Amino acid sequence: MQHFGFPLEVIFVFIGTIAVSVYFDLFAHRNKPEISLKDAACWTIFWIVLALLFYFYLWFRFDKTWADLYLAGYALEKSLSIDNLMVFVAIFSSFGIKGCLQHRILYYGILGALVFRAIFLVIGVGLFYASPWVGFFFAAFVAWSAVKMLQRKKEEEEIEDYSEHWSVKLVGRLIPIYPSLYLNRFFVRHSEVSEERTLLRKGMFYATPAFLCLVAIEASDIAFAFDSVPAVIVITQEPLLIYAAMIFAILGLRSLYFVLAALTKYLVHLEKAVISLLFFIAAKMTIQSWNHAIFDTGFAISPGWSLLIIMGTLLAGVIASFVFPKKVVS
Repeated sequence: MQHFGFPLEVIFVFIGTIAVSVYFDLFAHRNKPEISLKDAACWTIFWIVLALLFYFYLWFRFDKTWADLYLAGYALEKSLSIDNLMVFVAIFSSFGIKGCLQHRILYYGILGALVFRAIFLVIGVGLFYASPWVGFFFAAFVAWSAVKMLQRKKEEEEIEDYSEHWSVKLVGRLIPIYPSLYLNRFFVRHSEVSEERTLLRKGMFYATPAFLCLVAIEASDIAFAFDSVPAVIVITQEPLLIYAAMIFAILGLRSLYFVLAALTKYLVHLEKAVISLLFFIAAKMTIQSWNHAIFDTGFAISPGWSLLIIMGTLLAGVIASFVFPKKVVS
């Protein structure tokens, strides 16, 4: 079986492209007090175009099969990330975080996501190569994630107060908490605290709500990675292609967040498309594992078909959202 491996050229192109793009992103937003919808939309388009350019680079420099595997993984990770961004909306609301501070917190949150994705990827691919039977476990886990999303849609739950999240409470046990935002900082020194301020605990420095918000976002993203990493591994077991797909998808999330925060009430059927994709991924993994672990049925879903199914399902979800909008109850 042929593997893509770790071509040095691809690694240098990937790292160089990401480093330069992140620098320009940060440079463009360094003095902006607010992130406008227009600015967020432009940067969202920029990151999507950049991901597509990397796709064409893989296609023309290597082979369309590898490029399709990368793009399918990218589209899947991007679509799964949308659900996670809706959680971010609730987290920011819980801590009263607005404007450019959201962008700063998302920046550090995404840096953490890059590290955790790499860790989960190494573990996941290692387990997959250790035994073909692991694929059945991955398929069950992805299907379970889809079932959880279905149950959540049916239960009409209240928005969770993330200021009471377990990760926030853990930080509160380790570090004294400053009860309000302090400029755009994550920590405040004791010498900077007004003597009139009432504090539950005193210390040399205090964690602000901005840092608690960052912790809640990191904790939710780790939980999200348990769902998304196995799903993308189902598409391809090539570590470099998986990580490139994840990184390009994740780096555009900061700008995409501000766009989706405005458009979420319109994309009412997109989550149904994501749930359908998870069931498809679970079925694909089951068939693939059966062919390797038990006997070859001769049936397999090619990378090209996987890409078409993923892109077609997402497009159907977007179109359905505008053709069949959610009725407003008066």
